[in-house]
Amino acid sequence: MKFIKNVLFVLGAVMLINFQAMAEKNSPLPLYSQVYDEQRNAFDDANAALKLADKTNRNVLMVIGGNWCAFCKKMEAFWQSDTEVAQALYNNYVILKINVSDKNENKEFMSSMPPIYGYPHIYIANARGKMLLSKDTAELQVNEQHDTQLWLAFIDRWKADKEQAKAVIEIIAKESSNI
Repeated sequence: MKFIKNVLFVLGAVMLINFQAMAEKNSPLPLYSQVYDEQRNAFDDANAALKLADKTNRNVLMVIGGNWCAFCKKMEAFWQSDTEVAQALYNNYVILKINVSDKNENKEFMSSMPPIYGYPHIYIANARGKMLLSKDTAELQVNEQHDTQLWLAFIDRWKADKEQAKAVIEIIAKESSNI
């Protein structure tokens, strides 16, 4: 029985590593925008996201959650299925996923943030790192379903004031190859 558990553990670890490698290769987004990773350094990722936000005239949208979080997965599925919301998000924000889990609570990073009471939670910061907003994502739902119009209004309200960079996708692709 112990042998089977060890084999399943190794297979799970290999699948996770392969998933992260595939995500990194197939997406122009930095890895910190794609997955919650218990191994990543939240401070390093935040600094990289701020640099990219500055370069592309966007704000940083930090999503606090983890792979264990059903509501995080539900929000992510909504982002992936609603192309209008996804396009608005990625055109106007650098997405930064910060893992909070039993294995890595990111206590030091989270201690510098306003308190949260549930997951996923969103913070918005400008490219200089100034905190603009702390928001419970339940406020972007109607009848426990994420709402396109609420998300679009939210995205528009908190996007950077500067004109959006014309070549955002190209810059993201170039930056992600350097991370």
